[in-house]
Amino acid sequence: MGSKRQILVGNVPVGGGAPVVVQSMTNTHTRDGEATLAQVLDLAAAGCEIVRVALPAAAELEGFAHVLAHAPVPIVADIHFDWRMAIAAIERGAAGVRINPGTIGAEAHVREIVAAAKQHGAAIRIGVNSGSLPRALRELAESKPVEALVEAAVGYAGRFDEWGFAQYKISAKSSSVADTIAAYRLLALRTDAPLHVGVTEAGTVWGGTIKSAVGIGALLAEGIGDTIRVSLTGDPVEEVRVAWQILAALGLRQRGPNLISCPTCGRTELDVVALAEQVERRLLAFTEPFSVAVMGCRVNGPEEARHADFGIAGGSGEGVVFAHGEKVATVREDELVETLFTLITREHSGS
Repeated sequence: MGSKRQILVGNVPVGGGAPVVVQSMTNTHTRDGEATLAQVLDLAAAGCEIVRVALPAAAELEGFAHVLAHAPVPIVADIHFDWRMAIAAIERGAAGVRINPGTIGAEAHVREIVAAAKQHGAAIRIGVNSGSLPRALRELAESKPVEALVEAAVGYAGRFDEWGFAQYKISAKSSSVADTIAAYRLLALRTDAPLHVGVTEAGTVWGGTIKSAVGIGALLAEGIGDTIRVSLTGDPVEEVRVAWQILAALGLRQRGPNLISCPTCGRTELDVVALAEQVERRLLAFTEPFSVAVMGCRVNGPEEARHADFGIAGGSGEGVVFAHGEKVATVREDELVETLFTLITREHSGS
C-alpha cells in the first residue's frame, strides 16, 4: 500500500508501507493558543495522528509555540506567501510545514525553507491545489487541469531532490473528485514520494463526506495514498471520524466499533432508526475494534445480529440481544440499548 519512500513527520512514519495516517486541520485562530490546543486535543482523542494549523502572520507565533509545547501529536504549520513564517515555524519546533511553492514566490525563498527543514529535521508537504497554480501553468490548467496539477507538484519535487532534501510528501488536490483521482493516479506513476490524499474544499459534512469517500476511497483501493485528510466545512473532529470510516470500509485500518444496521422496510416492527442512532452515539466512547448489529425484523435480523460481536434484533415491542453468536436475552424495546451496552462494557471499557 502506498509509496515506497518513507519520511517521518515528528515521530509518525508516512509512506514506505506504514499504515495510512489520518490528518486534520484546526479551524481556530492560532494566536489563541489555548483554543487551538483544545481543538488539537479533541482531534487527537478522535484518532487524528498529525494536525495542521494555519500560521498566516507573526502575531500567531506565540499561540503556535504554546500548541507545540503541549500537543500530543505532531504539528504541521500551514504557510502561504510569507517564506519567513515557514522558517519561524520550523525553528520553533514544528514537525513539518505545508507550503505551496507557487504562493511562496521566489525560488530562493523556497530553498531557504528547505535548508531550514533539513537543519531542524522537519518534513515538508508540497501542497498543490487547482486554485493556486504557478503562473507558468495557468494556461495549461485551462485545458488540462490534471496535467497542470501534476506538473506543478513534480516540478517542485524535482527541485527538492536537486537540493538534497528527501523529507517531503506531495499533494495535488482539486475540488473535482474526478480530477483529484486522475491527478493522483498520474502522480503515483511519476514519484516514489509519500502522497497526501484528499479532495480539497469538499463541502459540508454531508456532501463533503460523500465526495471524500468516493475520491479518497477510490485511490486507497488502488494502493495510492499514504496519509489522508477529509476536508469538511464543519467541526474538524468530523473529518477524523469520516477518515477512519473510509479506512475501515476498505479494511485498511479500524479504530472503534463497526456499526451494522438495517435500512428498515415494511417488515420493521420497532423504531430501528432511533435505536441505531442511539447506539452509534454511545459507541463513540469506544476505541477498540468490534462489530455491533442493530436489526429491525424477524427475517434477517437474528442471523445478522448473531454474526456480529454484539447485536440486537427487534420484534414487536421487544427484541433479542446477542453476544458472540449466542442469544443472551429477550427484553422490552426500551431495554434493548441498555442491555446491549451492559454486555459491551463487560468486555470493553471505552475511552
